Amino acid sequence: MEKEGVSINKLVEMTGISSHTIHRIRSSAAIKTCTLRTLEKIAVALNCSPKQLFEYEKDREYTKAHKYGH
Repeated sequence: MEKEGVSINKLVEMTGISSHTIHRIRSSAAIKTCTLRTLEKIAVALNCSPKQLFEYEKDREYTKAHKYGH
């Protein structure tokens, strides 16, 4: 999320989603279990589509796997 130039605190302000929820989404696969409304709020705040949130997560997992040789 910071990649988009938006801090977690700013995303909390923009979406009304709790920082706990945003941290969970950012640090794990919790994005796959979010409600559509939560995904929509995050996507609107980041000026992207909900689909792009999943693509970002997939890219992040790919990069991590290759960085650490998994």
